[in-house]
Formats: sequence, C-alpha cells, structure tokens
Amino acid sequence: MTHVEHLGIAVADLEGSIPLFEALLGTAVYKIETVESEQVRTAFLQCGPNKIELLEATGPESPIAKSLEKRGAGIHHVAFAVHDIEAEMNRLKSMGFSLLNEQPKKGADGKLVAFVHPKSAGGVLLELCMDDPEATPAV
Repeated sequence: MTHVEHLGIAVADLEGSIPLFEALLGTAVYKIETVESEQVRTAFLQCGPNKIELLEATGPESPIAKSLEKRGAGIHHVAFAVHDIEAEMNRLKSMGFSLLNEQPKKGADGKLVAFVHPKSAGGVLLELCMDDPEATPAV
C-alpha cells in the first residue's frame, strides 16, 4: 500500500451533502458518477493531496443502503492506493485477512477495487485501489 487514496463517507442524500462538504473543505466536487454494480452514486472532492468520496445508495440492496441502515451516515471506508491490486490481495489473503471479493472489480474514479472485510481489519472496511488500465482517462 502506498498511501491513503481516499476516505469514503456514506450519505443519505448526495445532492444535499455536496454543498455541505464543498463548504467544509473549501473546494468543489470534481466528479459525480454512478457505479451500477455497487448500486451507488459517488461524488469526489479533492482536499490538498487527499480525496473524499461521498456515497449515496441507488437501491435498497446497495452496500451503502445497508450501511446507512445499520450505522447511519458517516465514514464508510478507508481506501489505500496499491501498485498491483492482485498481488496485494494475494499478500493479504496469505496473511489470513478476509477479502469481500475474489477478483478486483471496476470501481469509481477509474479504479480497480477490492475490499478487506472489517472483521479481519480491526472493524474498519478497507478498500484497495489501483488505476484501471482500461479506464478512459478524464478530460
């Protein structure tokens, strides 16, 4: 893992939360997108070298909907950048960490992602992120 890539924050209302976080961080959202496979809409803000990802569920089966129901709005996950996501997944599995997915999948912001189960990571949901070589670069 090279650095914290972003913090994911679950919100009940993306459109209502964007102005709050833009005011708090003093910066504008640079990207909003939907990740159909995860049933989530995301908005990204850049704050210095760090990114914040706001996450809103688009369906009742979304992991975000379930998280909001269980814990309410707030920090959902911490994402770490990795150079080789498959190697990092294998390293963690070999050390006994439990992963939520067997293969990396397409995530938001042009990334391949995989998640480490909070039960094996001190109660924190961890996301591994790597730039997706097949993603279309932002213009």
